[in-house]
Amino acid sequence: MACINERQIVCNFRCLHSFWAYIMQVAVFGPLNACSTSMKILRPDMQAENPTLTEKLASAIADGILNGALAPGSRLDEISLAQQHGVSRTPVREALRQLAMSGLIDMRPRKGAVVSKATPEELESLFVAMAEMEATCARLAAMSMTPIDRRRLQARHEAMTTLAAAGDPDAYSDANNAFHSAIYAGAHNAPLAEFTLGLRRRLGPFRRAQFRMEGRLTRSNQEHEAVVRAILAGDAVAAHAAMIHHVSLVEDAYEAFSAINAA
Repeated sequence: MACINERQIVCNFRCLHSFWAYIMQVAVFGPLNACSTSMKILRPDMQAENPTLTEKLASAIADGILNGALAPGSRLDEISLAQQHGVSRTPVREALRQLAMSGLIDMRPRKGAVVSKATPEELESLFVAMAEMEATCARLAAMSMTPIDRRRLQARHEAMTTLAAAGDPDAYSDANNAFHSAIYAGAHNAPLAEFTLGLRRRLGPFRRAQFRMEGRLTRSNQEHEAVVRAILAGDAVAAHAAMIHHVSLVEDAYEAFSAINAA
């Protein structure tokens, strides 16, 4: 950790927060470069509504895995994927790296990327952790969000209401990432926000799959309404409860999606 020395950790409170954010990221992703962008303080716009090429590729590959088109044990060849999507191997390689973080694929010596399959028990543990972390962010956001933070959150929610009505799962999923990131940032606790974002990245493909279920966009938006209402009212207890409820229903929706595609 060349960017952080003992004097900085002891004497600089901001570096201390970054240090623990780094440790939490390692717990989720494994070793990282201590000078990387993952150490930056999370901002409300950290996850933009417009996904990058790498994110789009990761989503497309993940959809193929989750809907059964790519079976467990299948090898994911970088060259074939690059040709299929009309891109170079660089964004494909980065997309596979992201999917490895989520547990959807394994990176094996001499075999490269291979489709894995998370067990129901593993997914349940991740969703429980996700619910607790997001609920804590919502509780702190209810107490700590500035008036500008609250107006932006309300605007995001209103925009998502329109997307839900339009029935566009991809656009809603992108906006949903930004909505939740705004709540993480609104907690005004950088280590907590970083750790919660790390968990979200691991569950990202599974959370996105739920939006393929009929009626899920509308229900998700209604659940968001309860969260937003509590945060705007400064009701920390209600915000915590509403977010726990929301993430538990996200898990239920994914399980229903998975059961249908496994049939």
